[in-house]
Amino acid sequence: MVDAISQNAVVTGAAGGMGRAITRALIDSGRRVVLVDRDMEALRQFADEIGDKAFPIQLDITHAKTVDRLPELVPDAFRPIDILVNNAGHDIGGRTRFDAGAADDWSAIIQTNLIGLMRVTRSLLPGMVQRNSGHIVNISSINAVRIVPDMAAYSTSKAGVHMFTETLRGELAETAIRVTEMQPGLTRTNIILTRYRGDRAKEKDYFDQFKMALDPADIARSIVFALDQPPHVQIAEMMILPVNRY
Repeated sequence: MVDAISQNAVVTGAAGGMGRAITRALIDSGRRVVLVDRDMEALRQFADEIGDKAFPIQLDITHAKTVDRLPELVPDAFRPIDILVNNAGHDIGGRTRFDAGAADDWSAIIQTNLIGLMRVTRSLLPGMVQRNSGHIVNISSINAVRIVPDMAAYSTSKAGVHMFTETLRGELAETAIRVTEMQPGLTRTNIILTRYRGDRAKEKDYFDQFKMALDPADIARSIVFALDQPPHVQIAEMMILPVNRY
């Protein structure tokens, strides 16, 4: 089994519902976590709740120069970075037929969900390669492999994450670095509320269509399962669905 006690992780989108669940699961498993998010107020509040096992860094993953400096922003007590969980993402303006949606919305989704994820990975991966050790976990979606109408930009971004993860795993095959893709199904996070720009009635209507949904803790528990496998075992891909979905 992996020695979790000595491991440090970076979690992007750490102030959101999924990010908080992932962070808590990592800390409960004995790891330390660098919390990365663009919402500094929410980030500091969450870091205060966690205590000295967490360190907050305000960062918009679409800002290239700042992302490039991420390794420098991590304090010595949280180095080296053993785990990267690429969780940040959004669907603001989504669930709209492509020709009816705003081009800026589509671009922003791709910039965060795919380009931002790649930038963060590029920033932290060289250190892992140098040490020949590390684990990258990319939060994708069932949308990466299934067609869902009215979600062209989001699904495209997640399909890109899927192929990026597959390719990265191939490129790192001769190293000891592990690469895992998580493909959650419907999960009760604030991504739906932000999709509809804070309209809680639309959020409620969306979830009311379905009999059940996953909780963020379900995804977090699955991530810890992948991380805790022996070093020679790599969970390449995991699709996680509510029992009433297929």
